[in-house]
Amino acid sequence: MPASKVNRHKILNDPVYGFVTLRHARALDLMDHRYMQRLRRISQLGLSHLVYPGAVHNRFHHAVGCMHLMQEAIDSLRNKGVDISEAEAEGACLAILLHDVGHGPFSHALEHSIVQGVHHEDVSALIMGRLNEEFGGALDLAIEIFNDYHPKTFLHQLVSSQLDMDRLDYLARDSFYSGVTEGKVGSERILKMLDVVDGQLVVEEKAIYSIEKFVVARRLMYWQVYLHRTVLSAEHMLMLVLRRAKHLARKGVDVFASPALSLFLHDDLDRAKFLADPVVLERFCELDDSDIFVAMKAWRHHDDKVLSMLSTRLLDRGLFRIELRPEPFTDEEVQERVAATAAHFNLSEADAQFLVNNAMIDNKAYVPRGILVHYKDGSIRDFAEANDHLNLQLLSKPVEKSFLCYPKELTPPTRS
Repeated sequence: MPASKVNRHKILNDPVYGFVTLRHARALDLMDHRYMQRLRRISQLGLSHLVYPGAVHNRFHHAVGCMHLMQEAIDSLRNKGVDISEAEAEGACLAILLHDVGHGPFSHALEHSIVQGVHHEDVSALIMGRLNEEFGGALDLAIEIFNDYHPKTFLHQLVSSQLDMDRLDYLARDSFYSGVTEGKVGSERILKMLDVVDGQLVVEEKAIYSIEKFVVARRLMYWQVYLHRTVLSAEHMLMLVLRRAKHLARKGVDVFASPALSLFLHDDLDRAKFLADPVVLERFCELDDSDIFVAMKAWRHHDDKVLSMLSTRLLDRGLFRIELRPEPFTDEEVQERVAATAAHFNLSEADAQFLVNNAMIDNKAYVPRGILVHYKDGSIRDFAEANDHLNLQLLSKPVEKSFLCYPKELTPPTRS
C-alpha cells in the first residue's frame, strides 16, 4: 500500500468557491494518482466550448469541487447532531472524489460510439476496485458508500441523488464557466439546511425556495447548455467520426490512432470484456481528449472521404444542421436525408449514413420522492407536494424531443 502523505490540510484556490481545504491525506494520494490526473485532460462539458468559449474546465476541477461540498455538507450535518465518524466522513469524501473517474474522452462520446453497453458509472466502479487493490483496502468504505451498501443511506445520497454534491457542483461550475447565469444556485444555503431523519437525507422547510431555484436552474441549464442544439450537433458529429473510424478499422483499413485508442477502434468491447480483461481497463485509463483531437488531425487527411469530412468539419467548427422537434422523425424522413446526402456528396447510402444522425433527447427536472422536506412539526413531505409556487407535476414530466442532424449543404425539406 502506498505510504500516505502527511495531512497538511492542503489548500487549493478554486475559481468557484475560493480557497478550499482538503482535509484527508488519502484524498491527496488519490488526486496524484494517474487515474485521477487523467481527468485534467477530460472536458467537463464535452464540446460545449464551441458555443460557450469559456466552458473549458475539466473533470478534475469538478471532482475537487464535489469533495469540497461534501466536506461542507458533513460539517453541517455534524453540527445538527448527525453521527458521522471520521472514517465515514473520509469514505464519503473519497467516494465523491472518484465518482466520475470512469468518464471517457469528452465525457460521454466514447460510451455512445465505440464501446457498447458500458457507462461511465460502471467504469468508475471498476477503477475504484483497482485503486482499492493498490491502496490495500483503504477504499473499502468509500466503495460501500458509492454502491449504497453502507447502512447509513444518507451518505450515499450525498454522493448520488437528486440533491447530491455532484449536481450542486456541476450546476455552479458549469454556470460559472459557460457564463449562463440561470444555472447559478445558492449551494451554501442548501448545505446549511441539510439534515437526516430516519436515515434519509432531508432539507429543512426554510430551504424550500433555495431548492425551488436549484430545480429550475437544472432544467434551464439542460436546455441552454447541455442540450443546446449546436452542442448536440457537435457532440453527435464526434460520435459519428468515432463510429466511422471504428468501421474502417474493423474492415482492415489503416486508421491512425494512439495505442490506447487503437484497441477501442479494432475490437468490439463491451461490459463483459471490461470486467474480464484488466488490460482493457488499463487502456481505457490512458484515453483522454487529446487522443481524439490528435487522431482527428490525422484523419482530416485520410483517403476515406467520410472520415476526412467529419474530422475536418469538427476541427474547424463546420457543424451540421440540426432539426429539433417534439415528434419523432420517421424512418422515411431519416432515409430521405441519407439519400440526399449520398447524392450531394457522391457517396453510397451505406457511407452517407455516417453523415446523418437521428436520436431522442429528454429533460426531466425532478423525479417525485427525490427531495424530502422536513417541517417544524416533524412531518416529511416530498418537495413536489411541499412547493406551492412551481408546477412540479410539469417539471416532473419528461420533455422529449427528436433531432436529425446532417450537413448544412442540404436544404431542409419542406414538411407539409
